[in-house]
Amino acid sequence: MPEKKVKLLPLEKILFSQGFGTRKYCSQLVLADLVKVNGQGMRDPDELLEPNGLLLEVEGQPWLYQENAYLVLHKPLHVECSHKTKHYPSVFTLLPQPLIERDVQCVGRLDQDTTGLLLLSDDGQFIHQMTSPKKNIGKLYQIQTASRITPSQIEHLLNGVVLDDNPQPCFATQCTLEGEHQLAMTIVEGRYHQVKRMLAAVGNHVEALHRRAIGQFFLPQDLHLGEWRWLTAENKEQLRSK
Repeated sequence: MPEKKVKLLPLEKILFSQGFGTRKYCSQLVLADLVKVNGQGMRDPDELLEPNGLLLEVEGQPWLYQENAYLVLHKPLHVECSHKTKHYPSVFTLLPQPLIERDVQCVGRLDQDTTGLLLLSDDGQFIHQMTSPKKNIGKLYQIQTASRITPSQIEHLLNGVVLDDNPQPCFATQCTLEGEHQLAMTIVEGRYHQVKRMLAAVGNHVEALHRRAIGQFFLPQDLHLGEWRWLTAENKEQLRSK
């Protein structure tokens, strides 16, 4: 089998792909001696390099080359999953500027009063795969309710409830009672305010909502509120696991 041809790219194009500014600005960064590659100072913006595995340092900021951005963020309360916010700061203020320049987008949205696992990416195909109901990928939520959760409410959620904007019922694929007012519920759709509206439809009210997992990928316990990290290849496989 022939060896796969290594694709070399100019350093300034590599920097541009990572969101460090226009190609002209990236060239200027190199010429100003503000860029290192694998610990070595660089002076030629046109130097050809293999991008995969490169550890960049730009103006003192370490940055591992990533062809596409796949992120997990632990969303805190009172931030909006939008660039054009209405009442609260944008979740994108929690990211470094290069990721914003790369135009990463939220993979589905969490309301401002919902915490937990939020994915972001600049890969449109990945975003579609993660958000399409046809892919049947479960999203696990931890719910705190105002009233005691009854067996009949759980049964209703599992059998399906009809929301006022769609005659097709939506179902919980799994419901686990974790306390009188605590419920773990998995859904595969992502309708507007779906979890809150489903609980309201069975006569209860959501007081707090936290997304714990997507597929078999659980929010890392050591990822604190407001923090983000790159997804690994293993994480992406877990996301697609049912």
